[in-house]
Amino acid sequence: MNQNIFQVKSFINYWLDAVDEHSLHSPFFYNFYTNVLRKKSTQPDLISLKQVRKNFESDTRVIEVNDLGAGSKHHPKSSRKINEIARTSVTPEKYSILYANIIQHFLYKNILELGTSLGVNTLYLSKAREDTSIITFEGSSEIAKVARNLFDTSNTRNINIIEGSIDEILPQYLSSPEEIDFALMDANHRYEPTLRYFDYLTKKIHDNSMIILDDIHYSSEMEEAWKVIQKHELVYATADLFRCGLVFFNPSLNKQNVVLQF
Repeated sequence: MNQNIFQVKSFINYWLDAVDEHSLHSPFFYNFYTNVLRKKSTQPDLISLKQVRKNFESDTRVIEVNDLGAGSKHHPKSSRKINEIARTSVTPEKYSILYANIIQHFLYKNILELGTSLGVNTLYLSKAREDTSIITFEGSSEIAKVARNLFDTSNTRNINIIEGSIDEILPQYLSSPEEIDFALMDANHRYEPTLRYFDYLTKKIHDNSMIILDDIHYSSEMEEAWKVIQKHELVYATADLFRCGLVFFNPSLNKQNVVLQF
């Protein structure tokens, strides 16, 4: 099936199933929906990042991208303009604000991001709370260079960008003793790597951790990976927001899956 047609059908199914706070019987998800998902950010540091997005959207520099993931349906060639990457590969603003809201609400400190891209979303994660520590992985050296420059010019001190193949460097990083509070998987949008990275991360989570998977309806294999993760023995609840899926590990949630309007 054509990928565009697949995504339209997936969105229709999501739209038919999605509910708001009036249909949520779970106290946890009712609280999450009303106090996190629907929260409007008034934090000046987050609002100011609109300009960062605009700057990238007008940046016509061309860079060579060595894509180690599923590749881009928008840019099949390795030479790409930064403004094209900004328009198609950077996390949309409302999701970046959501991730910052989540970090603030659950008081998360140790943050892991798989897939830095230009670094815009990473800045949202870093500015959510002053005492966070952000580790972000990027496979393309040229994109990592752009992101690193952004972090430097933004005077950001709590981000450590690690460059290279996630398959090689993630297992090495996870050998450290620290647990992960929050992880965002936005790198290799394929079935096998997604499940492998998720399995790696579950070795370092605790009951109150959260893992977010980007593009769960990107393709049939990503949808299949999402279904497998929902049934994982350590997963006690999931929330489908169409673009991304939220995974919770607290046993008190008693195995539930919700589809939320967003």
